[in-house]
Amino acid sequence: MAPGGPATGRFAGYAGDRGAQIQTLSELRPGEETRVSVGVQELDRVLGGGLVAGSVILIGGDPGIGKSTLLLQSLAAFSGKLKSLYVTGEESPEQVCLRATRMELQADKVRLLAETSVERILHHARKELPQVMVIDSVQTLYTELLQSAPGSVGQVRESAAQLVRFAKQTGTALFLVGHVTKEGTLAGPRVLEHMVDTVLYFEGDPGGRYRVIRAIKNRFGAVNELGVFAMTDKGLKEVRNPSSIFLSRHERPVAGSVILVTMEGTRPLLVEVQALVDDSQLSNPRRVTLGLEHNRLAMLLAVQHRHGGVLMSDQDVFVNVVGGVRVNETAADLAVLLAVLSSFRDQTLPNDLVVFGEVGLAGEIRPVPNGQQRLREAATLGFRKALVPAANAPKSKIDGLEIQPVSRYSEVLDWFA
Repeated sequence: MAPGGPATGRFAGYAGDRGAQIQTLSELRPGEETRVSVGVQELDRVLGGGLVAGSVILIGGDPGIGKSTLLLQSLAAFSGKLKSLYVTGEESPEQVCLRATRMELQADKVRLLAETSVERILHHARKELPQVMVIDSVQTLYTELLQSAPGSVGQVRESAAQLVRFAKQTGTALFLVGHVTKEGTLAGPRVLEHMVDTVLYFEGDPGGRYRVIRAIKNRFGAVNELGVFAMTDKGLKEVRNPSSIFLSRHERPVAGSVILVTMEGTRPLLVEVQALVDDSQLSNPRRVTLGLEHNRLAMLLAVQHRHGGVLMSDQDVFVNVVGGVRVNETAADLAVLLAVLSSFRDQTLPNDLVVFGEVGLAGEIRPVPNGQQRLREAATLGFRKALVPAANAPKSKIDGLEIQPVSRYSEVLDWFA
């Protein structure tokens, strides 16, 4: 390659050779971004409203979680509108056909290719010119440019780079299925997540019914957006109201149970936080969390002791978020403290109460984003009381919802007394 000349072959840019020139942003006229629905509303939501031409989506998850099932359903849903190609490197064409038949999909227009060589895949794709292409999976591919085995770091990186380059040059929307390691991260080089436009993680217990797909990176939409599916014998079924599956409405109030309004991307989600406080038989009492950060619980128990006068140094504390959801935001602080206190005192909270708010080390109750949206979602689902930070209290009344604003943790204890 001559100095200053165009890059060729494996060193070419993802967008191809455009005669690289220095330009100002004001000189550029971006084309209008058009999105195409994939036929699955929950997947559309996670992608930011649909597929963008030339976008590359990497979807990872545990074996058997439903990655191939979801993508095959999506291809079958829009195969009548868009030209699609399903490339499988893990299954035979007969196995894919059996799955489509079992799921009763109208897949007569879905084009199928069983191949693992990137060069041959691109040869067929240039003749077929699909608008949407699925690669299942990127770890099974190899390129003849390298001598290493399929699945190695170099092969995964180079194979993905050639596919991304093809997608950008032709405007093909590309789905890459990725394996995950035992730790739950995508297998292969970290650069794989950098070169794609969107990274989705499929989560959930393979033995359970529900699956959650979450956007970790998205150049065309919001991150941490959430889509919920239920696995059935006919494939994955969308769950339009996820809060209904994460709430276990008890017939009567139960100690240690609090309803939290959390945000997953742009969607408010109501989940149940459960706590169990019990006498410890150990010299170091256990602090166990499922769905929450472990260190956060230790900090909140210190705040409870320092500013609430409630000592739990001789108690085992277990906290769980029902439904297998993982809550990463600090808005869960107040719900966790109330659930722990409720279990410790064996004192129940109202069934129609929702809670959210961040608790600071000085005992203050700090506001959280999207407070109004959380409260409206709670009112829609029939809740009548809300314990919220004072700064999140709405200026105008929300019909059917009684708001209790608090600014200090001591006020929470007075309200709960």
